[in-house]
Amino acid sequence: MAFMAMMLAIPTPASVVLILVALLAGAAVGAAIGSSKAKRDVAQQVEQAEARGVSKGIEQRKREAEAAIGSAEKEAERIRSSASREAEDKKKAALVEAKDEIFKLRTEAEKEIKDRRSEMSRQERRIQQKEESLDKKTEHFERREEQLQNKLHAADERLAEAEEIKKAGTEEIERIKRSELDILERISEFTKDQAKDYLLKQLDADLVHEKAVKVSAYEQQIKSTCDDIARSHISMAIAKCAAEQVSEVAVSVVPLPNDEMKGRIIGREGRNIRSIESLTGVDLIIDDTPEAITLSCFDPVRREVARIALEKLIVDGRIHPASIEEKVDKARREVEKRIKQEGERAVLETNVHGLNPELVKLLGRLTFRTSYRQNVLNHSIEVATLSGILAAELGVDANMARRAGLLHDIGKALTAEIEGSHVAIGVDVCRKYKEPAEVIHAVEAHHNDVEPRTAIACIVQAADAISAARPGARSENLESYIKRLQKLEEICMSYEGVEKCYAMQAGREVRIMVKPEVIDDERMVLVAREIAQQIENDMEYPGQIKVNLIRESRAVDVAK
Repeated sequence: MAFMAMMLAIPTPASVVLILVALLAGAAVGAAIGSSKAKRDVAQQVEQAEARGVSKGIEQRKREAEAAIGSAEKEAERIRSSASREAEDKKKAALVEAKDEIFKLRTEAEKEIKDRRSEMSRQERRIQQKEESLDKKTEHFERREEQLQNKLHAADERLAEAEEIKKAGTEEIERIKRSELDILERISEFTKDQAKDYLLKQLDADLVHEKAVKVSAYEQQIKSTCDDIARSHISMAIAKCAAEQVSEVAVSVVPLPNDEMKGRIIGREGRNIRSIESLTGVDLIIDDTPEAITLSCFDPVRREVARIALEKLIVDGRIHPASIEEKVDKARREVEKRIKQEGERAVLETNVHGLNPELVKLLGRLTFRTSYRQNVLNHSIEVATLSGILAAELGVDANMARRAGLLHDIGKALTAEIEGSHVAIGVDVCRKYKEPAEVIHAVEAHHNDVEPRTAIACIVQAADAISAARPGARSENLESYIKRLQKLEEICMSYEGVEKCYAMQAGREVRIMVKPEVIDDERMVLVAREIAQQIENDMEYPGQIKVNLIRESRAVDVAK
C-alpha cells in the first residue's frame, strides 16, 4: 500500500507537458496584453495632443508613435520567441528530472519489495520449523502418555493383587496369633486379661523407677542452671537496693511535761478524754507510766491524727472540748497534707509517672500502714526498685515493672474501710483508675491468688518475697509462728510411710523420717516433690522451705 501511494504521488510525462503548455500560454497572453496597452497609451497621447490643438509637429508625433508601436510589436515578438524557448528548455529539464525521480523511486520500491519478500521467506521458514518441532513434541507426549497409562494400569493390577495377598496374609496372621495365644495361655496358665494385668503391674513398677530417675535428673539440671542465674540477678538487685528498715508498732506514745498533765487530759469527770476518743476513734491508755500516754488503734491514720492533736493540746495548755475539736481538725488537715506529700515522694523515688491523683493519695496512706511491723509504703518503694532492676536485667519493660511493684499492695490502704483481702481491693482500685492490664494482673498474682501469666507478675512476686523475707524486715508474733510450724508438720505427716517429721531453722527446713519398708529409694524423690508442691499450694510463707527426706536401711541378725 505504501508503494502504491508513492507511485501515485510521482508526476507522469503527460502531466509535465500540460504544465509547460500552460506556462507558454500564459507568456503569450502577457505579451498581447502588453502590446494592447502600449497602443492605448499612444492613442490617448494623440487624442490629448489634438484636444489641446497642438498642430505643430503632430505628424512627427504620429510617426514617432507608429515607430513606437512597431518597436513595441517587435519587442512583443521577441518576448514571445524567448518565452517559447525558455518553456521548451524547462519542459526538457522537467522531463529529464521527472524521469530521474521516477527511476529512483522505482529502484527504491523494487529494493523494498525484495527485502519484504526475503523477510517473509525467513518468517515462513521459521514458522515451518516451529510447526515441525511442535509436531515432534506432540508425538513424543502422546507416546509418553500411552506409556504412563500402561504403567498405571499395570500398577493398579499389582495393587489389587497386593490387597488380595494382604487380606489373605492378615487372615493367616490372625489365625496364627489366636493359636499362639491359646498355646501361651495353656503354658502360662494365665488368661489374656490376667497376663495383661500382670504386665501392666510390672510396667508400672519399672515406670516408677524411671520416673524417679528422670525427675531427679531434671531437677539437678534445672537447679544447676536456674539457681545460678536467679542468684546472680537477685544478688545484683539486692546490692543495688540497700534500704533501711525500722519496725513499726500498733501503738503510739505521747510524752508529757509532767504527770499533772494526765489529769488535765482526763478532765472533769473524764469529759476531755471522752471527747478525744470520740473525735479521733483512738483509745487513750493512761496508766502508771511516768510522763507518758499511750495511744492504741489499729488504724494508723487515726492514731497519727490523735497523736498530733494531743501534742498540740499539750503545747497550747488549753484542754477543753472546743479546743480539742479545733486541734483534731488541724491535725487531720496536717495528716492529709503529709499523706499527699508521702505519695508524691514515693512516685518521685520510683520514677513512676502518670498515676491518678487518687492513687497517689492512697500510696501516701500506706506510710501509716504496717505489715508484720514493716512500713508498707517503704516496702512498696523497695519492691518497685527491685522490680525495675530485675526487669532491666531480664530485658523486660522496667517502667511497667516499677509501676506494678509500687501498686502491688495498694489495697492495704483501704482494708480498714472495705471488706475483703488487700489483693482483691487492690485489683478493684487499679481497674477503677484505668491502670494497664499487666499492672492489674501483677497485683492480682503477687500472692498466687491467680497463676502468674506474665514476666512482670513473676518479677513483682520475687521482689515482694525479697523485700519481706530479708533479715529484720518483718517480725511475727509467737502464735502465728507456732501455727505455721504445726501446719508444716501436719502436711508432712499426712503422707503414707512418714514416721517422724521435724520443722527446723525457723520453718525454713523440714526433715522427714520415712519407713524404709514402705518408701524405697526411687519413691523418695516423688514423695519429696509431692510434699513440696502441697506446701506451696496450702501455705503462705516468706522465702523458701527445704524438704529433706531421710530413709534408713538396717540389717538385723541374732547371734545364737
